[in-house]
Amino acid sequence: MDIQQTISNLRDDLNQHNYNYYVLDTPTISDFEFDQKLKRLQELEAQNPEFFDENSPTQRVGGTITKNFETIVHDYRMYSLDNSYSKEDLIDWETRIQKVLGNVALEYTCELKYDGASISITYENGKLIRAVTRGDGFQGDDVTNNIKTIKSIPLQLKGNFPKRFDIRGEIVLPFEGFAKMNQELIEIGETPYSNPRNTASGSLKLQDSSEVAKRPLECLLYFIVGNHLSLKTQFESLEAARNWGFKVPKEAKLASNLEEVFVFIEYWDKHRHDLPYETDGVVIKVNSFQHQDELGYTAKAPRWAMAYKFKAERVSTTLNSIVYQVGRTGAITPVANLEPVQLAGTIVKRASLHNADQIAKLDIRVDDTVFVEKGGEIIPKIIGVDFEKRASISKPTTYITNCPECNTKLNRVEGEANHYCPNFYGCPPQIIGRIEHYISRKAMDIDGLGGETVALLFNNGLVKNYADLYELTVEQILPLDRMAQKSAENLVNGVQKSKEIPFERVLYAIGIRYVGETVAKKLAKHYKTIEALQQATLMDLVLVDEIGEKIAQSVIAFFENDENVTTINRLKKYGVQLEIIEKTNPNATSILNGKTFVVSGVFSLFSRDELKQSIEDNGGKVGSSISTKTNFVIAGENMGPAKLDKANQLKIPIISENEYVNLLKNGIE
Repeated sequence: MDIQQTISNLRDDLNQHNYNYYVLDTPTISDFEFDQKLKRLQELEAQNPEFFDENSPTQRVGGTITKNFETIVHDYRMYSLDNSYSKEDLIDWETRIQKVLGNVALEYTCELKYDGASISITYENGKLIRAVTRGDGFQGDDVTNNIKTIKSIPLQLKGNFPKRFDIRGEIVLPFEGFAKMNQELIEIGETPYSNPRNTASGSLKLQDSSEVAKRPLECLLYFIVGNHLSLKTQFESLEAARNWGFKVPKEAKLASNLEEVFVFIEYWDKHRHDLPYETDGVVIKVNSFQHQDELGYTAKAPRWAMAYKFKAERVSTTLNSIVYQVGRTGAITPVANLEPVQLAGTIVKRASLHNADQIAKLDIRVDDTVFVEKGGEIIPKIIGVDFEKRASISKPTTYITNCPECNTKLNRVEGEANHYCPNFYGCPPQIIGRIEHYISRKAMDIDGLGGETVALLFNNGLVKNYADLYELTVEQILPLDRMAQKSAENLVNGVQKSKEIPFERVLYAIGIRYVGETVAKKLAKHYKTIEALQQATLMDLVLVDEIGEKIAQSVIAFFENDENVTTINRLKKYGVQLEIIEKTNPNATSILNGKTFVVSGVFSLFSRDELKQSIEDNGGKVGSSISTKTNFVIAGENMGPAKLDKANQLKIPIISENEYVNLLKNGIE
């Protein structure tokens, strides 16, 4: 046998043993035997470097150093999930689904919701080529080198797999491994980690992959995405992924109705503490991929999936004091400083009190014994007071009347819950907060610049608004605390690189009140340039899809302020992208101008996304539901019955994808 074949056989053998041990939990050789085989492979690879393979089992030990994690745009967006907390919420969800799909028989896949760090892993020709964190859902950090050290993630797939696809999962740290890590830290006098989830998430961003390799991380996979996958259901895809070599939780179950979903939820609400990992709920997904396509997505979440969150853990502790924080919009948030208490795996010291009404409603007072829980097991909140333990000399809380930072008298707009500091351009936390928002990941994503540095720059008089960032020099930054030559250069270079950020994210970054990511995209797409948006009237804005009067008034108010206009003009002068750079398709036409299409079913010539893109490239508009404004319905195989009925009722033409192609060639009569 030649040396290349020997190396290949050893790799296959070790990969199978890895799979047996870390995925199936059924090892067939001892650790000693495994180590001997691995050592032999390392020796052969060292002697024959021409046969190097980045996906060899020997590469799992790590050793790659990553100073800066590259930002990668996801091929397919990573959405969030909508949450539910009761059976009634799930019944309402099913009702909404049936309105879209019609009265069809539905199956659901029930999966446990593991509490870890989300990851998207790309495979091509069966090899792991990239792993990217969730980030903001549109883009994340490339952590491929670290992910390859996790032994439950296959480097080479088995069986009959698609040519290219992404698989999503959670990186988790089992309780047993977490406890062992903490014990080792305690023994050497170090501070133990707070909880498995944060430790798993932090592990992905360690610069030395050999350190990641030492941690007993696992990856639990739950969703496959890609084109031409030949999979018809979610449950089938889980089985397929398991056969390809992925660690797919065995607890997933197929339910033929909501009653069976409720049985699954009730069982795991009682037995979740028997699991080796943290879990905070159940994810229910419409099983059919065709139905998933029909249902589509909202701006943030799939309509075909819902997370049911288990009831949050609750503890009691003492409220030691109340402080008031000022946000970037001037909103005042009261915060409770608590006697530290363990809650759902973390030490809780602070909790939001939301606003004056919430404090008055619960009659919360300093020195009270309060009940604290984590909303959705994430954000601590006070949900009540133990009045039996209240001292007789206790006095009601008096909400502040002046800003705790600049002493300006607070305002409260009728109909709003929050108090506001109106000193928009003179209150330090507001100024710093706006700059922090501008540089944030979802906005301008400026490397080398964080919240502490922004405060440092502001306090030293170097910046008063985000436009000032573009005039910073290395020489100005160097004298500041903890600033070396390299970090100063990185900051200046990061600011300059932000000029490449597209207009829709700049529009979000400048901080117009009520203009979040989704609204910014709609406004950018509609108006194309900042000048056109600036000149828009209230009526113009309200007529834009999904832009209400509240948002429209806020946009008008922003551009009526001379200081804002001056800042925008400065950004324009510095070269920040304040208009959409159109990506042109050389084959695009305007043949579909003024026509609205609804796409339904499964297609062979196009994927659904390709078909929608084709419509838009040729001047048409894609509608999410059929209405009197719909001009054509493009129907694929197994078109949704509800859409078919609606199209027939409204006498809207139903065409095939072949007829659509002919329509592009010959025009609309």
